[in-house]
Amino acid sequence: MLKEPINIASYSSISPLGNTPKQVWNNYLNPRSFISNQPMLSADLSPDSESLLSVLKQDDKKYQTLDKSVLMGIYAGRNALAQTNWTDLSNTGINMGSSRGATQLFEENYALFNRGEKIAALTSPTTTLGNIATWLAHDLSIEGPAMSHSITCSTAMHALLNGIAWLNAGMSDQFIVGASEAANTAFTIAQMQALKIYSKDSSDYPCHSLQFDKTKNSMVLGEGSVVFCLSPANNPSDVAQITSVGYATEKIKHGADISANATCFQKSMKMALAGFDGSDIDAIVMHAPGTVKGDQSEWNAIEKVFGANHPAITSNKWKIGHSLGASGGLSIEMAILMLQNNQLIESPFYQNKPQTGPLKNIMVNAVGFGGNAVSIVVSIG
Repeated sequence: MLKEPINIASYSSISPLGNTPKQVWNNYLNPRSFISNQPMLSADLSPDSESLLSVLKQDDKKYQTLDKSVLMGIYAGRNALAQTNWTDLSNTGINMGSSRGATQLFEENYALFNRGEKIAALTSPTTTLGNIATWLAHDLSIEGPAMSHSITCSTAMHALLNGIAWLNAGMSDQFIVGASEAANTAFTIAQMQALKIYSKDSSDYPCHSLQFDKTKNSMVLGEGSVVFCLSPANNPSDVAQITSVGYATEKIKHGADISANATCFQKSMKMALAGFDGSDIDAIVMHAPGTVKGDQSEWNAIEKVFGANHPAITSNKWKIGHSLGASGGLSIEMAILMLQNNQLIESPFYQNKPQTGPLKNIMVNAVGFGGNAVSIVVSIG
């Protein structure tokens, strides 16, 4: 447990679920999946959200050369900051991560290069991972530290950890953290298919996240961006608090490996539980990518840490796919919305016991290639 909670002053996202908290919550209440087979099996932004990104490009000529991942980060960042009462940004930092970075722009320019055509003059600066954070800093007129990073699928959660560390060290007064991922490309999907983890299901629910008896992998890519504004100062308008964090990395046999009982998750959850009784955790938003081993190993870890009386479990990947580096952040958003509305969003593949009390503390898990796990407890009230 953190000595002092870190407050989430505001948040904003853009994802297949929409671009406002009301849209996102209403679509969580909608039982359908937002994964589509058109033009390929993935969860994409809605036409309405795509049009908002087009407006960004029209408003500033500099933005016409930016990758979709950067534009999504700018959109979410603007909205998140606009919801705060922050007036002094002189000592504010930014950490925006991404697993893949400027995927679409890089692939487009590499295709031109392969055909012997001229690539864009700004290909290099606009395809570096760092430009996600630096462009957001430019857009928000923030002069503090601005950094991007990739820690695969736990990237957004590590951005939160990093922001907390800067705030606790007194090196910043406020921190803007998050992640952005726009990697729904044929080449990225082909990479997942090569790993034999991508879904081949054409039903209404192609990703079987939390179906623990499945025999086939069913991961599906999604896209999205989410931004959180963090502050150590408590404010009545804060939406939630980060009350505890945990993290761990386990030794792996290959690049996409995780142990049968997810040792990394056991360690990260135990660290996040320090200062809590296990019964204090009302629900866990699992990483649960929809793969046979990924879902089962995390479930095994939960049973080992919490025992038979484990909290309710849920996940959003059956609905919006796996947004890689942004996925943990979108899970944090889901946790905040469930806390605010005092309602657990269920998975069609797992039925919890009926909710009997208020939701006050929700643990969120994320893990990435390389066996790096993060567990964060989000609280309210």
